Amino acid sequence: MTQIQGPAAATAPLAVRMRPQSLDEVVGQQHLLGQGSPLRVIASDSEGSAVSVILWGPPGTGKTTMAQAIAHTSGRRFVELSAVTAGIKDVRAVMERALNDRDLYDIATVLFLDEIHRFTKAQQDALLPGVENGWVTLIAATTENPSFSVISPLLSRSLLLTLEALSDADIAKLLDRATADPRGLGGAVELTAEGRDALVQLSSGDARRALTGLEAAAGSALALAEGADGDAHEAALPQITAEVVSISVDRALLRYDKDGDQHYDVVSAFIKSMRGSDPDAAIHYLARMIEAGEDPRFIARRLMVHAAEDVGLADPQALTIAVAAAQATQLIGLPEARIPLAEATIYIATAPKSNAVISAIDAAISDVKAGRFGPVPKPLRDAHYPGAKKLGHGKGYRYPHADPRGVLTQQYLPDEISGATYYTPTTHGNEREVSERLEKIRRITRGE
Repeated sequence: MTQIQGPAAATAPLAVRMRPQSLDEVVGQQHLLGQGSPLRVIASDSEGSAVSVILWGPPGTGKTTMAQAIAHTSGRRFVELSAVTAGIKDVRAVMERALNDRDLYDIATVLFLDEIHRFTKAQQDALLPGVENGWVTLIAATTENPSFSVISPLLSRSLLLTLEALSDADIAKLLDRATADPRGLGGAVELTAEGRDALVQLSSGDARRALTGLEAAAGSALALAEGADGDAHEAALPQITAEVVSISVDRALLRYDKDGDQHYDVVSAFIKSMRGSDPDAAIHYLARMIEAGEDPRFIARRLMVHAAEDVGLADPQALTIAVAAAQATQLIGLPEARIPLAEATIYIATAPKSNAVISAIDAAISDVKAGRFGPVPKPLRDAHYPGAKKLGHGKGYRYPHADPRGVLTQQYLPDEISGATYYTPTTHGNEREVSERLEKIRRITRGE
């Protein structure tokens, strides 16, 4: 059997072995790594005058990687704590040591605190003296919105930097590097284009997930090659194909390309299943999008649009639930976000349907684009600025609250389209009541 030699044979996971040694090796997040950026300043400033930062982003986007790359290049003492295991005593010990090192030995300290959102308020308070007085340069990492998980005094003393999920091109570059690099697989296997695409697809922008999948696939490829040839070292390099990825990664290999036809087909089926009031089909397509690595924010946006477009005022609560699902997705991220997304999907699919709202606004926009509009009736014009009343603005305006019904006869549309009707509610759900009320209102306002 072909063996992975040298550093690639080390017991550390592939994702750890391939961790960049400097910021120049970091793939992605270029919006944070330009010349003169805060992270570059921290990495190059051995005197420790750089501001503390909070790195916020999804898992596997490089938060720990950046912190450790800075540790290799800054020339300062680097201390790493995890909020999962560290307590107030540990934080205070780091602060005391940092103060002594600064005053006695002129050594600056960088403190990397992973998962700061897991720290209690009291634990975060313990960080404040060191950050405020410059005893340490804090680099904190979190996958949760710092506005909700980090105390205000600490947040105001730190620069918030937002990391983005890695692009497909970034993930592909990482996979190719890990396959060839002596620290990684050392060229012991061949990563085919289809295998690379499968790993990219399954990574969902998470570098750690991509490299873990690559490591598992490499092990499967080597085992398969040995079983097939009996003497794999004389054969061509074992290949990591899409099939090998499917075998080795405990996750279905979905035929779904986020930039191809399958993307549009599945999204279309998702929307049409909700519009067609089939919650089971809608949930199926939601699951396919989630498992294929679709951006959950994209799914949330489609839910909001569908709630307004195809449910509308037949059930006004649908849009509220869709917006709440979008906010929850932004705050908690996957995998937990699958739950509010599913809740909104089922609610919208089972809600009464009406496209009267979108029909109304589209018809009105069509008239405006075609030039079917006229001057605002004088009674409706603004009469508050000097000289407006002399022009007749506001003259004849009738105040609806003066009528016991709250509605009275008055022309609101311009003369040119005075009889136009844009909104025609259905008799579905809440719009049944709206339809009956609107019919009475129009008879009054239009004097019919």
